[in-house]
Amino acid sequence: MFDLDKWSEIWGTVRRHKLRTGLTAFGVFWGIFMLAVLLGAGKGFRNGVEKEFNVAKNAIFVWTQRTSVPYMGLKAGRFVQLTNDDVTALERQVPEAALVLPRTSLHGTFTVQNGPKSSSFSVNGEYPGYPAVRAVDMQQGRFINEPDITGRRKIAVIGNRVVDILFGTTNPMGKYINIKGIYFQVVGVFKGSGKAEEAQQDGQTIYIPLTTLQVAFNQTNKIDYFSFIPKTGIPAAVVETKAKEVLRRQHKVAPNDDRAFGSANVEEEYARVQGLFMGIAGFSWLVSIGTILAGIIGVSNIMLIVVKERTKEIGIRKALGATPWSIISLIVQESIVLTAVAGLIGLLFGTALMAGIASMIEGKDVGFFASPQVDLGVAGMAVALLVIAGALAGLVPATIAARVQPVVALKDE
Repeated sequence: MFDLDKWSEIWGTVRRHKLRTGLTAFGVFWGIFMLAVLLGAGKGFRNGVEKEFNVAKNAIFVWTQRTSVPYMGLKAGRFVQLTNDDVTALERQVPEAALVLPRTSLHGTFTVQNGPKSSSFSVNGEYPGYPAVRAVDMQQGRFINEPDITGRRKIAVIGNRVVDILFGTTNPMGKYINIKGIYFQVVGVFKGSGKAEEAQQDGQTIYIPLTTLQVAFNQTNKIDYFSFIPKTGIPAAVVETKAKEVLRRQHKVAPNDDRAFGSANVEEEYARVQGLFMGIAGFSWLVSIGTILAGIIGVSNIMLIVVKERTKEIGIRKALGATPWSIISLIVQESIVLTAVAGLIGLLFGTALMAGIASMIEGKDVGFFASPQVDLGVAGMAVALLVIAGALAGLVPATIAARVQPVVALKDE
């Protein structure tokens, strides 16, 4: 690799056959360029989709519906109301759950007042563990804590849109808002998450302690639905199944009644999405490697032509004492240089294109696409692939060149 004479010969060959070298190298360039673009675009798609997952990737949600099977003298079609007793039962009988989170809300939107200013907002009763299920971007103050639950404190955590409408530029911390005639002290402000519309709607939400909501708004012992987070290493499906079994026993629902309780398993949904991403990455590699192989075959064919053209020269070299290895190393080195340079340029162009697209869409809402980028590990694999492919492309022509008999070569015209 450090023989200057070899580098001079390689450069001389490239200069004498510019068009041929350029067309041959383009196949390798295009294959690596497509690999960088496809994998970068796949990464951008993954980032965009994962950005939409604003809940914990192993969360489970369970809610009630109507029964479909008569059981223990109870008719089908009855509605099951979840209660505070279910919280205790689930915590005791589903040890696989790290978090059992009851949730409820004031159904619909309710007028909330701050002095003369008023507007309609969503009011949800939550537990301190809620941010573990869905991230809450706190801008000021704090979220609901355990003393708020046990003491049934009249405190509120409000969204940034609530602040804009009810308080304007005034700092809301420590101030009071009126919800259906009951005053709540503001202890925290959060920023709505999601896309523009979703963020605005999320920012129009008010969180209060669930126990306070039950007592203050005549929803004693009522829960709308449950959220769960499994313990580390426990599949979400295990918690989902056991939680439903416990709730069936609690509310005298037939064991075979699959309609009484609905559920959503985010872990399963996320796994399906990950499978899609793996398929996209596999397809990208398949297409790119096919293109690269076509380029490598082109390089190999060109090197065969080069060997044919330089048969007499190779014969003279061998007659003067050149070893087979020196002949092989010259051809292989020329092949590696051709493929490596073309591939690295393709990788550079592909990476630059992805960086340009990422810069253009930064801070913009472009749907399920965000921050396309070429992984450094992928770039390293591509470079290694180039070196190996270059060596393989030159190996057959080099072997043929090494077997050239000096007497036969010197007769070649």
